[in-house]
Amino acid sequence: MIYERIYLKEHFAALAEFDSPAYLDVYAPSQSPELGDDRRYPSVLVCPGGGYGMTSDREAEPIAFALLGRGLGAFVLRYSVAPARYPKALLEVGAAMAYIRQNAEKYGVQEDAISVMGFSAGGHLAGNYGTHWDREVLDPLHVEKEFLRPNGLILCYGVLSFGEMTHLGSVKNLLGPDATEEQRKALSFEHAVSESTPPTFLWHTCTDKAVPVENSLYAAEALAKFQIPFELHVYPEGGHGLSVASWVTTRDENNLPPKYLTKWIDDCANWVLRNAGRG
Repeated sequence: MIYERIYLKEHFAALAEFDSPAYLDVYAPSQSPELGDDRRYPSVLVCPGGGYGMTSDREAEPIAFALLGRGLGAFVLRYSVAPARYPKALLEVGAAMAYIRQNAEKYGVQEDAISVMGFSAGGHLAGNYGTHWDREVLDPLHVEKEFLRPNGLILCYGVLSFGEMTHLGSVKNLLGPDATEEQRKALSFEHAVSESTPPTFLWHTCTDKAVPVENSLYAAEALAKFQIPFELHVYPEGGHGLSVASWVTTRDENNLPPKYLTKWIDDCANWVLRNAGRG
């Protein structure tokens, strides 16, 4: 395995301008002559959750290892959180995507198979990126749009709507306490989906009390309206912040999530591989 930590402001002037603390942890499969000298792997840029107030360790390294073990490269982004406001974290996702593509040969990345994955508020960030990657908000990076294009989105119990069914803490941390209805609507996934939104994998639970399942349902409806391919999994039980949904990321080992929830990571990896033409 190749492991590196990359501070993105050292590579992108737009991030240096606001002294971005963002860094990218690289978990890439090692090259081996037994598998060919130039093997390329579908890869995932991971945005942990944390209500835009932190980035969760539980949705970082454990996710990277789960993906790596399923034949995927993983890049975990620790992005700016409150008091940083929109669009700083979005610019950091764009910088991370560009960095991965610019270094695809070094890390064995299949350049046309890079998905953005996000959990909870990180799901909002991933979804926001998937609906805004080709818009002016990312122009400060001075990167060609084709380097910014996500080939897929993976939205895990995401705060996808900033409307009535949202997680208010995430809204306040990203936009401040005085966010207008217009600002909230503009950053709601269901209102931002367009023809350029990539294929999307979503999962949620019916009993998520922190981020209602409607966030994923509204998103799926918007994707269907624009005929964007998507795969949606809604499970009957399970709380919020499940990560890999096993003892590995559960603090109380006497109160584990339902075992069937662990299936999401296999379904997700298979979706990424199919989307990359490898499944």
